[in-house]
Amino acid sequence: MLNAQLKGLYKCAYMDGGEKKYMAATQFEAVDARRCFPCWDEPALKATFQITLDVPLELTALSNMPILQEKLNGDIKTVYFEESPMMSTYLVAVVVGLFDSLEETTADGIRVRVYCPPGKSDNGKFALHVAVKALELYTRYFSVPYPLPKLDMVAVPEFAGGAMENYGLIIYRENEMLHDELQSTAAKKQRITVVAMHEVAHQWFGNLVTMEWWTHVWLNEGFATWVSYMATDNLFPEWKVWTQFLQQTASGLHTDSLEKSHPIEVEIIHARAIVEIFDAVSYEKGSAVIQMLQSYLGDAIFQKSLSSYMKRYAWKNAKTEDLWTVLTEESGVEVTNLMDTWTKQKGYPLISVNLNGHILKFEQSQFVLSGLAGEGLWIVPITLCLGSYERQKKFLLKTRCGEIDISDLFNSFSNSLGLSEENDLEKFKEHFWIKINIYQSGFYRVKYDDKLAAQLIKAIESNYLSATDKFGIMDDTHALCQAGKQSLSSLLTLMGVYRKETDYTVVSNLIDVCYNIVKIYDDAFQDSVDNLRQHFINILLPSAERLGWESVSGEPHLNVLLRGEIFMALASFGDEKTHEDATKRFESLLKDKNTPLLSADTKRAAYIAVMRKTTVASRNYFESLLSIYREADTVQEKERILRHLAASPDPEIVREVLNFLVSDEVRDQDIIYGFSGISLEAREAAWKWLKDNWDFILNKYGTGVLFTDFITNIVAPFSSNEKADEVEAFFANRTTPAFAMNLKQSIEQIRIKARWVQNIKQEEFLPELVKQLASKG
Repeated sequence: MLNAQLKGLYKCAYMDGGEKKYMAATQFEAVDARRCFPCWDEPALKATFQITLDVPLELTALSNMPILQEKLNGDIKTVYFEESPMMSTYLVAVVVGLFDSLEETTADGIRVRVYCPPGKSDNGKFALHVAVKALELYTRYFSVPYPLPKLDMVAVPEFAGGAMENYGLIIYRENEMLHDELQSTAAKKQRITVVAMHEVAHQWFGNLVTMEWWTHVWLNEGFATWVSYMATDNLFPEWKVWTQFLQQTASGLHTDSLEKSHPIEVEIIHARAIVEIFDAVSYEKGSAVIQMLQSYLGDAIFQKSLSSYMKRYAWKNAKTEDLWTVLTEESGVEVTNLMDTWTKQKGYPLISVNLNGHILKFEQSQFVLSGLAGEGLWIVPITLCLGSYERQKKFLLKTRCGEIDISDLFNSFSNSLGLSEENDLEKFKEHFWIKINIYQSGFYRVKYDDKLAAQLIKAIESNYLSATDKFGIMDDTHALCQAGKQSLSSLLTLMGVYRKETDYTVVSNLIDVCYNIVKIYDDAFQDSVDNLRQHFINILLPSAERLGWESVSGEPHLNVLLRGEIFMALASFGDEKTHEDATKRFESLLKDKNTPLLSADTKRAAYIAVMRKTTVASRNYFESLLSIYREADTVQEKERILRHLAASPDPEIVREVLNFLVSDEVRDQDIIYGFSGISLEAREAAWKWLKDNWDFILNKYGTGVLFTDFITNIVAPFSSNEKADEVEAFFANRTTPAFAMNLKQSIEQIRIKARWVQNIKQEEFLPELVKQLASKG
């Protein structure tokens, strides 16, 4: 029996020329193979599989292995697949449906195919190109050939996750694999690349060598995430994805600063709880500590170690310690002791730095956003540079406190400036700075003493620092402010220094910080929040003026990314000029869906602008957007619209949108896009809607991957202890292991923000400061 909950063997619905049709697909990770056939459904219990399917004659049947033979019996065909090699149950896969396909063959003779909806095979060309390059690259990097005779990638209309790495048959949701040259944004093209690289990497990390138990799932996900960026950088070096990787690190740092976080190696008791550990700790923190270790050991040793690990554990299972053992053997470094502090305990350190003469003093303490003191102690790879990236030192901080003499760096610095003594103070001060955690390669935060912090601000103004380090200083300061360890006024001062910044990743992070501060400031000083928005508009306008609305032929990929984000931010903050331009461009779109005035990359800004003006009394643009959604024939356009329908400041409109999202007009998998865009003004309405519809939601969506979005996007945005108490009371007898951790983290984030609001209110002069900043233009 095919279920409709996007797990096990399930049915996908899709429209074909106005007719509703179905196909079958599987999603067995983590413990849903048992829904399809009797088995010992655990990763360590590998077996070989020989799949046979009876399917209607006109349909395509796919599984992990190539087809051995087909037998016809009237309008039914029996499809026999070759026997698989040893593999875990969660990697078995089947897809049955109508598809068009494209194929290529790698230099090693591996046949690679993409299966797309009928008539959309052209949209699979880009993913096919990436997959072929990925197979060739990973075969070289791991020195282990791809072990199956074929690799198929199929886009299905309904899929709970983004993609699944089933051995030899990777399944994607359509908008994570299909690339439309006219409708896909630059961001989506990059996303498709990274996702394909991630899933193909799993054919080695996860499928060939599989974690022993779900405690070690980070070996799959952390490594696939890290290596997908390495591969993407190899294919598209101009995208500078290693700088963008810091967005992954920042996500891991945020989640892991919660009291309700968990270690990378987390004990799994309930099978139903496994779904919760496919989170920012397993993926983003996992990949970040891998990068930290690679940076410490060096590229060559790290690559050689991974190759040895693959060969030793091929077709078998491994645990975290097995990888550390191989790395220790190859490098001569005691990796286990170093890395156990990062994988067996939750959290990470805040490194407080003070300069006394030529002695740098370090103190580590667990960084917890709630402000509570953590107990953790780490072996921390400290890197630092003074006045230049050519003057560096590194060491391991193994104790709570430590210090290092940097007289040699001081002397080198003075000599480079032509100073015989430190008598030319002005020249010395102008060029002197110390940056800890060079290029943000370490998974920790840094708090500088006041003098060192002030010197770093000058270094940013003088453009002495790399984009990665400018990103890190902003991200650390933002987190310290959230935790009550620095004032909001000092953060606002720092943000102003980034006004002339042009690097995509740095400005993107600046925009994220702006969003967060507006939300929290609105709860602290609502009467002056418009001044704060104006200040942020002033900071972002130079980038908007430099880039403009229209794309330029041959311009860098990163400019295209930044244009979309800048105009979305200006529309969100209510910039009148942006709203005026966006509205005109939207009206042009209504007359001509191929208008040159609105590209795929700027449509979202226009959608935000028109929804921010939408109310019950003025809903024409809302109705127009719904019409575009209903008529859209690409998943890319549907996703764009869903992301911003709930941006209206009118709670009644948002309530209507929420009902639309759970209607039959929206695929179950797509609800995640709509919930992420709920406006600040509609928080209370969304929460009431969730409570009123709880039983319906639970019945329709179950407690799988999609369900957690209801919690994180509707519960977490609040910022008062009273609301946290109310949420706890509602869920007191409704919590299940499938979302217990997500719920606890969401409630903790409410309380963190409540504390932040109170801290901000203590800065009584802030409204006047914000007024002055807004007036500067």
